[in-house]
Amino acid sequence: MDKKQLILDSALRLFVEFGFHDTPTSKIAKEAGVANGTLFYFFPTKDDLVKALYIDLKTRMGGCVIESISEEMELKEILRGFYKTSLTWALDHQPEFTFLEQFNNSPYARSIAKAEMDIYTRPLLSLLQNGIDEGKLKHMDADLIYAIVSGHTFGVHKYLSGKTFLRDEAEQVMDETFDLIWKLISF
Repeated sequence: MDKKQLILDSALRLFVEFGFHDTPTSKIAKEAGVANGTLFYFFPTKDDLVKALYIDLKTRMGGCVIESISEEMELKEILRGFYKTSLTWALDHQPEFTFLEQFNNSPYARSIAKAEMDIYTRPLLSLLQNGIDEGKLKHMDADLIYAIVSGHTFGVHKYLSGKTFLRDEAEQVMDETFDLIWKLISF
């Protein structure tokens, strides 16, 4: 594994365990088995490291979500794919999802440029806007529908990760909760 990836992996483990503020870069470098200078070569500041880890994880999660859908699918099934794949990825990647939650609830979230954040939200927002324009979704602001779906996804993840489910049972919860959200946002 290359040094940059070792640093990102170590940062993930430590940020999840100790939080952003209680994880000095020296501890990350030591955990990764690299010199402090090597860490700063790849990430000039701790803020740069946190943002890079966020972008890395969002890219990986987004890749899984995109693979689960196709343009031939109907809007409802595309949204179901986004929802279920996001939840499945989160359950299969607990530390990564915990980091993303920490990031989204921290000042770091405001430090990412809007254009950079749009890379991850634009596809779903466009899909939602198209659904609104076509009369398939309620006439609400697409950003509000996105917030509702995202909040719902985080809440269901907390529920699923807080209990012990067989995969089939978790799938059933995902299907049932998606149906609830579909009723909320569609006609």
